Amino acid sequence: MNQTSFIQDTIAYAMQMKQFTREDWIVYIVWIGLMMGLVFSTLGFTLVGYSNGVEYPPYVWWVPMGTLIFVGAIAFDTIGHRTAYKEELAKGEALVHHITIFAGITSCIVLCLAYSSPEFWKIPAFVLIALSVLYSIIDEALHWHRYLRLKSDRVEMWSHFFIFLGHNIFVFAWLNWFLDGYPGVKETLALL
Repeated sequence: MNQTSFIQDTIAYAMQMKQFTREDWIVYIVWIGLMMGLVFSTLGFTLVGYSNGVEYPPYVWWVPMGTLIFVGAIAFDTIGHRTAYKEELAKGEALVHHITIFAGITSCIVLCLAYSSPEFWKIPAFVLIALSVLYSIIDEALHWHRYLRLKSDRVEMWSHFFIFLGHNIFVFAWLNWFLDGYPGVKETLALL
């Protein structure tokens, strides 16, 4: 039975950043910075439109909000990945992470490209989103396997729950926006 509180475990998990090497800091800053760029670009875009009277469907706000949930979770998860679980990840789980990240980033790029050429990019968007979700599920299975072997902890597991939650919220909100014809995008682009 765990004798410490979840808050204590979370603080201890975050304190592992003290073990970061220069390379760990670079990877961490680039990864979190890239994803914060997605938060700021989607939020900034929608705020520019909204502040100028553009009406978006309510679900559109879940794109930046889901992304923010995702970023908060990966900010914690990456700490463990760069420290306590680095060796475990090297056994194969890191490859699943790289595939998931590739599918996730390219799905966002394709969803942007789909604004101008929806019929051309529709199938790649669906496929890349499906692959990003599939590989996220595979990643979760690997994490649960590690957790059951006592090679993970509850902070990492909760961070993965919020990674999965945030990713699915933002990507499916974005997909819905695309399928609805991107209402409000044309008007916002005219303002930029």
